Amino acid sequence: MFHHPTVPLAPMTPDVVLSAFRCLRAMEAGDTEAAAGFADADPRLPALLPNVAQRIIVPVTAIRAMCGIDPEPVDDSFALEALGRVFVDALRTWAQGGPNSVEGVAHAVIAFVRQLLTVEDCGETVAEVLRQLEAVGFGQALAARPTPAGAPAERTTAV
Repeated sequence: MFHHPTVPLAPMTPDVVLSAFRCLRAMEAGDTEAAAGFADADPRLPALLPNVAQRIIVPVTAIRAMCGIDPEPVDDSFALEALGRVFVDALRTWAQGGPNSVEGVAHAVIAFVRQLLTVEDCGETVAEVLRQLEAVGFGQALAARPTPAGAPAERTTAV
């Protein structure tokens, strides 16, 4: 199963998390029309996907996250961490292509999840891991979002 992020990142808002993961889940399900609709509806999506990717990729490839322990770093540890950061940078560069880049960036994130975060021997699917990652991101976004003084608590439900 995936590792929870260990690298602190600037929080995303709940609507950003939902928007990005709706697109990823639609793309993973093969519904490119719905994914394109999400991209058209939210012009921020090309920039959002690399931010989501960073929250998935960097913690998994970081030296401290490997195997869930603090291993003795070796040359391969540093190479994996550097590769994760290069991959995120490449996705950011690719995303500068605007709405037309959304499909490619989404496929790259899904491929990363499929190859490194699913445990197929246990029957775990990419869709399940994406739902888990969305729940973690949504929870972090809600926790980081301050409630104005005197305002009633807002209840938001992820779909």
